[in-house]
Amino acid sequence: MHRLVLLLACVWPAARCYSSGLVTGACADLRPRHAGVPPRANPAPFSVTAGGTSYGESGGKITVRLQAPGSTPFKGFMLQAREVDGEIPLGSFAVTGGAAQLLTCNGAPNSAVSHTSDSPKTLIEATWTAATSEDPKPVEFRASFVQDFRTFWVQVRSPQLTYSGGFLNSSTGPPANLTSPTPSISLIDVPQTISRAGCGVTKTCFSQPPNCDPAGSATCYHVSASVAPPGGSGIRFAMTGPSPGYISFGFSDDKEMGNDDIYICALDGNGLVQLQHAFSTGARAPRALPLGNVSDVSGSMRDGVIGCSFTSMNVISTQRTTGVDQPYHLLFAYGPTSNGQIRFHTGTFASASKVFITRPQLLSKSGQPPNVKAHGALMLIAWMTTGALGMIVARYLKGVAKSRSYWGKAVWFLAHVALMSLTTATTIIAFIIIFSHVRGWSEGTHPVLGCLVMILSFLQPVGALFRCGPHHHLRFLFNWSHALNAAAIKGLAVAAVFSGLRLIDSTEDRWLMKVMGGFVGWEALFYVLFEFHDRRKNKDAEDAACETKSFHAMLLAAFLLGNLAFLVALLVGIGMS
Repeated sequence: MHRLVLLLACVWPAARCYSSGLVTGACADLRPRHAGVPPRANPAPFSVTAGGTSYGESGGKITVRLQAPGSTPFKGFMLQAREVDGEIPLGSFAVTGGAAQLLTCNGAPNSAVSHTSDSPKTLIEATWTAATSEDPKPVEFRASFVQDFRTFWVQVRSPQLTYSGGFLNSSTGPPANLTSPTPSISLIDVPQTISRAGCGVTKTCFSQPPNCDPAGSATCYHVSASVAPPGGSGIRFAMTGPSPGYISFGFSDDKEMGNDDIYICALDGNGLVQLQHAFSTGARAPRALPLGNVSDVSGSMRDGVIGCSFTSMNVISTQRTTGVDQPYHLLFAYGPTSNGQIRFHTGTFASASKVFITRPQLLSKSGQPPNVKAHGALMLIAWMTTGALGMIVARYLKGVAKSRSYWGKAVWFLAHVALMSLTTATTIIAFIIIFSHVRGWSEGTHPVLGCLVMILSFLQPVGALFRCGPHHHLRFLFNWSHALNAAAIKGLAVAAVFSGLRLIDSTEDRWLMKVMGGFVGWEALFYVLFEFHDRRKNKDAEDAACETKSFHAMLLAAFLLGNLAFLVALLVGIGMS
């Protein structure tokens, strides 16, 4: 008897939770979370029917019925509309009466319907409104029915509905882009007065570089949130930052993009700033949402800096977490637009920890992942130190230790092969590290440059293995192709390092970028000195060989000292990013 009481005590809280119908945890698979109990495999005695065979006309509104046969009722249910074979809820529902309620699934308000109690039900009706889509596809309604704790059926489907044309209401917006003007508001182009005033006292602030003031810095990315009016239920948001197309912030459970509630200030096709509400789905373009209960909006674009502010009474929802009074990571992203459509971001940063936005505080940025830092450090070492030394040795130091050889090979050749082999191996390791971290392709110039460097670096030693002999009449073809490919790799690698540092440089004055510029200038200076000395030596046959070797050794030592100084400074900067 005491075991039965204990079992009931454990099950009772869960049963109470499920009977309320607040089952957003079942949004993805519509499966009740009845631990250890599988759904029934036999056909369900309940049905899902729609008031028509197509949608699109009459505003796209469809009446959906959940029915029980005769006197066999169901107690719980969940209803969604999806594309045939799709997994994302579509459109929005409206219900009347107290037996059904609306839920937010996948960040889309009112995209699902569920029960409000465990009372017996034989008929539930809901009205579904189709969403705007550039490519409408056949849809179906899916429902799960619960008869009791051990008896339930999952994803019972209605007959398919085809799109017949006509007007579609934009309740959730297009699934793949944010070009639809309906779920956004074009803001009045007025100067923004966004500043750090009140940060940590009356509002929560998140800036990059840390603690920058957008009122006095054109390179400051900033977002703030405060209760408006004081003591009210709305949240006043403001964001600003330099960008060619859009800036955005969002609420996340894990600092990673995906399942995030976001707001975007983006330039439309006419150069005006639009406020948009969306739900991030990860690597794909975010799905537009209706703005909802948003007021007092304004925005501007001044000298390449976008700014906007608004008051929202919308409920924040990441699907896993719902509510303004819940903790979230803050994300910030910015990038270009094309004819009003946002493109892949060129920069992002996230708060180090979850925060309650209604509690005034100053947020710190989360550091770069160790894999990203390791990738950047290895690529920097490969192409600014070992690769640079290997190229200088092959170009200018063939005369050093010319009389010595090991294993039948000149010293300069062995040094060149060792340095460039190390450079290629380091490049491959860096490529594997970042690819395993990203797990896919991301847009932007940096990955394109990195892949080109990787491909050409792999081809360089392969071509060298199949070179013809030193005295072959076609040897000049190898010499030129080898040298030109090396120059191309070097140029692409420098560009890749610059673009990579730009993504992680969190300093207000772009310190890492400036140091990298000095690094490149230092290397270029010594190429010029080596080249000038070699040309002068060729014209002056009286120069002694020992003097040339001494001068080369001095140049190489000076180059190494400066190279290591720049390298250490950049590695420290990457570590602190």
